[in-house]
Amino acid sequence: MFMQSSSSCAMFNLCIFLLLLFLLGSAKAETKNEVKTKVYLSPKIELGPGMVSNKNYPAIDFPQGHVAIKSFDAELVDQDGNPVPLYQTYLHHWILIKYYQPIHNSTLPPIIFGNVSGVCNGNSLISLGSGSETRKTLSHVPDPYGIVVGNPSDAPAGYEEKWLLNVHAIDTRGVVDKLGCLECTCDLYNVTTDEDGKPLPPDYYGGMRCCRDGTRCSLKGGYNKGGNITYYLKYTVRYMDWDPSIVPVRLFVLDVTDIVTKANGSQGIVYQHDCQVEYQVKKSCSNITDFAKNGCTDTKSVSFSFPVGGKLVYGVGHLHVGGVSIAIHGQDGRDICTSTTIYGKGTKAGNEAGYVVGMSTCYPKPGSVKIGGGETITLVSKYNSARRHAGVMGLFNILLADS
Repeated sequence: MFMQSSSSCAMFNLCIFLLLLFLLGSAKAETKNEVKTKVYLSPKIELGPGMVSNKNYPAIDFPQGHVAIKSFDAELVDQDGNPVPLYQTYLHHWILIKYYQPIHNSTLPPIIFGNVSGVCNGNSLISLGSGSETRKTLSHVPDPYGIVVGNPSDAPAGYEEKWLLNVHAIDTRGVVDKLGCLECTCDLYNVTTDEDGKPLPPDYYGGMRCCRDGTRCSLKGGYNKGGNITYYLKYTVRYMDWDPSIVPVRLFVLDVTDIVTKANGSQGIVYQHDCQVEYQVKKSCSNITDFAKNGCTDTKSVSFSFPVGGKLVYGVGHLHVGGVSIAIHGQDGRDICTSTTIYGKGTKAGNEAGYVVGMSTCYPKPGSVKIGGGETITLVSKYNSARRHAGVMGLFNILLADS
């Protein structure tokens, strides 16, 4: 009798234990929010030797619903999916832009662009972006943070969220000067006017206005190897379904060419930002004495009052060939984040010698680096000036979480 009772009790306890394991496992399964991964291809990009493509692709494939982006990585591939080296076709940049379009045909304006938090030109349209450095630049957003998109409450009434992709690629097969072509030197493209037919400024010897969509960089005499090649921008998105445990971050795009002016607003002084995006670097070293004096470094900087405060979650710069570093300094001179160039040393895609193949990133310990609201920050961009560089950039993307 005692043994039977003891056996029944043991069986009962085992059942309770198994039930608890099941319930705990079910609860864990219900609350676990896993990171999902989706890989997409842009519409095809066809290029012949020396040709330029700089096109916008609206309504691209993108994760649907209310989600938090954890990373966005991209690279140029050929029609067989093989990575394309920069010395064959140079990826000048890719840019991802959020916009809203009417859900149904109506009298509503066809497009409303969604802006990042600042600071250029009343908030830049760029949501995410990179260039030749895209393969070796970390893009992941650390836990518990995320770039939150797809929130229905953010869309204007009658609109839905969409994404536009801009890809600027330059096929440098057979060109007379690869570096000159990727720097968009105007005489190599035989361009003297802008898209509206107006003469370019006399001091504008290179930049995006000269390597527009459909232009061609000068080819070597007699070059006739290879025809058109089909390329795609392959982009990989890692994301999570929205969950209250995710801490949203705000994206700021800073530009060293920013022309900052003060104006009187209804609530006091307001700062207006006119970002020029690109600039020219003049050759500063012609002999050993010059090199010893300044190290052949061109330094450009801008200071302005940061609009809001927050904790730095992530930071990365964007520089072109010749770039050394770009840094953000606080009002007290402290280093908030410095991003340096990574140059390739080989021939494989992702390690092309002489090209910027990556940028270092900042991932400070959570809460350890802050920018104060109204704090004067200084952005400093450095380029090697042993030779002239055209159409360079000095951009900095940072993610901030509310303090």
